[in-house]
Amino acid sequence: MSFFDADIPFYAEPLETNRLLLRRLVMADAQDVFEYGRDPEVARHVLWDEYKSVSESRSYIRSMMRHYRFGDASSWGIELKQTGRIVGTIGYMWFQAEHRSTEVGYSLARPCWNQGLMTEALKAVIAYSFDTLHLNRVEAQHEITNPASGAVMRKCGMQFEGTLRQRLMNKGAYVDVDLYAILRSDYVSRSMYH
Repeated sequence: MSFFDADIPFYAEPLETNRLLLRRLVMADAQDVFEYGRDPEVARHVLWDEYKSVSESRSYIRSMMRHYRFGDASSWGIELKQTGRIVGTIGYMWFQAEHRSTEVGYSLARPCWNQGLMTEALKAVIAYSFDTLHLNRVEAQHEITNPASGAVMRKCGMQFEGTLRQRLMNKGAYVDVDLYAILRSDYVSRSMYH
């Protein structure tokens, strides 16, 4: 049974991978979130501006805590087990209960890029989406100027579905995004061979 079946709130339960713990953010994470969130390169392809102060990361965490409390679509903090520090976030942008679908978004501290960490996190969220939430479709999008994000999606079995022209306004300009998705049937057939 999923939260869709019983019409109960979404609960972002902890997910563990080889190197990561995906967990709810708490106020004690504000400094860690600020450390990666103040990097303009991390903020470049997401819809928020780089943080100027720890109070901005506290506001973000407060917002997530409200989402947790009300069972809304929300994000996990990505904790690097080796250090115990939060190095990014991954989570759901929205749910469509009637279509059993969702969109996943993520961001990661620059020192953690190119180590396969986001692929590890996204695989865990995709598995949770199908195995626990019983969704039918998980999608994600990235700006076309951020091809590394598309590579992560492909490594996780997501398929390219097209380019959405000027889909978003980011940093004062309309941007094109590439849309990827994985269906329950894709996930099941992949699981059989992995």
